[in-house]
Amino acid sequence: MTRLLLAALILSSAAGAAALRNPADQPRYEHCLGLAKTAPDDALAYATQWRANGGGVPARQCSGLAYLSKKDFSAATAALDGASRAAEATSDPMTAALWGQTGNAALLAGKPDAALAAFNAGLASASLTDLDRADMLIDRARAHVELKSYDAARADVAKAVMLDPGSPDGWLLTATLERSAGNLPAAEAAVLKAGQYADGDPEVAVEAGNIAYAQGKVKLARAAWEAVVKVTPDSDAGKVAAAALAAHPDKTD
Repeated sequence: MTRLLLAALILSSAAGAAALRNPADQPRYEHCLGLAKTAPDDALAYATQWRANGGGVPARQCSGLAYLSKKDFSAATAALDGASRAAEATSDPMTAALWGQTGNAALLAGKPDAALAAFNAGLASASLTDLDRADMLIDRARAHVELKSYDAARADVAKAVMLDPGSPDGWLLTATLERSAGNLPAAEAAVLKAGQYADGDPEVAVEAGNIAYAQGKVKLARAAWEAVVKVTPDSDAGKVAAAALAAHPDKTD
């Protein structure tokens, strides 16, 4: 999950390019983001120099994304938090997106309280589209899960799938929460929805296996996990599936 989330954060930064307040910053911004993906140390040096010459919010964001690429999640959180606050102070159109990135960086850094605060700030923005709001509600639900606030997580993800009924992440998190609460029919229905919108997604397959195992369907569960290990053994989902297979042998073998 960590690598997938990190990649999503880095890639999502490109969408913010169109929202720059000063179009003259566009070439520098795109150059800095490119460096953040491929040469993060160079990106940090570039962003520092750019900020010293009035780079402002985009330069701060680039620093945060470069730290993310280096997997220095605490530094990334601090840099993105600074960018978010600077954007908010000037009503910058990037504000909501930056708070979302700050929250995700904080989750990666193991700071769910900071993540929750960032997502709350982002959700306060009236500029979010329904789809953006759904995504941020799902992210906030993950923060609630880390804080063991499961009722709050379920409320957020329920709102998210109402706003975006085609969200595989929303249905997947719903499935996990319902399974954890022992509501297995609801969990099964949700994971089927997730699979409908993300066919072949290994994380969905892992959760389908988890739900099958909770229902006592050991062979079905192991088949789901084995398929993930076969197709994507080195991914986070593959490693989780391999661990599940080791922890839950088929006693009839």
